[in-house]
Amino acid sequence: MNTADRVLEILYDRGETFVSLAELASAAGAGRRRVDAALQELGRRGHELEYAPAQGLRLVRPAGIDGRLIERRLEGRRIGRSVLCFPAVGSTNDVAFDSARQGDTDGLVVLADSQNAGRGRQGRRWLSPPRTNLLMSALLLDESQSLRHEPLTIAAGLAVAQGLDDACGIACRLKWPNDVLLGGAKLAGVLVEIRQSDGRRAVVVGVGVNVNAAPPAGEVDRPATCVADCLGHPAERNEVAAAVLVRLDDWIAAIARDDLSGLHDEWIARCDMLNERLAVRWGERRCEGRVLDVSPLEGLVLCDDQGRTVHIPAAGATVL
Repeated sequence: MNTADRVLEILYDRGETFVSLAELASAAGAGRRRVDAALQELGRRGHELEYAPAQGLRLVRPAGIDGRLIERRLEGRRIGRSVLCFPAVGSTNDVAFDSARQGDTDGLVVLADSQNAGRGRQGRRWLSPPRTNLLMSALLLDESQSLRHEPLTIAAGLAVAQGLDDACGIACRLKWPNDVLLGGAKLAGVLVEIRQSDGRRAVVVGVGVNVNAAPPAGEVDRPATCVADCLGHPAERNEVAAAVLVRLDDWIAAIARDDLSGLHDEWIARCDMLNERLAVRWGERRCEGRVLDVSPLEGLVLCDDQGRTVHIPAAGATVL
């Protein structure tokens, strides 16, 4: 581990406590010159430091998003073998797909402080103020073709809900196919995309979480909220990212071995849609009926007005 990463970990783990430069150098096992260089490197990486003459320094919280702070929580897992963070990108999903051409990038995670071409499902824009929220994509190279779109979409939404519960103590609900809700307002969404990249099947799971800001009401078509509003204080994006990725890695492993029973039960436990009457459009079709189930393999299961059971896939579907 380089000195900058070690210094970052020390300051991050101390929370709001000030650390003297002498103590920091001792804990990092480095001389003052190397520590000074490390602090400059952290500044270039977007971290803010607060100095107090009699006390030392501390990392301003919430901390900036940083790959090292996330990677250390994911050691030994498929997802998070490498974590890349960018100040700004067009789309984290697109960066992840571009990386699929570059050797062994299975499990790569891409994060950004801002996107200028972020997207949700059905071509919708994903809006997020810079340096506030979680914009993240995980790349999976699926040569065995064991990762199917339907269970991936269900698993990604569930992983976000569980990760937010783990990191922040927030009990989120789920709305098919990809919305994570808090108090009826949208808190997060997922976008699963599958492409062929240089002959390999590349799967990207994109996640957007309103951690410390929600889009203005006039810019979105449904109520939105953020984690900070629920907690009453800003939340640490690194903690949310790591918690979500741990849960996602667990579900990806279950899907790969075709073990979907737990995925169904855990998703349904957070869903309020059963027995509700819904109208759904997918492609050129429209269906209205009562929700019977949400299946990791068959999608939304409706009983339509003619009494027929209809299975609607998540890909391309919209709840009206």
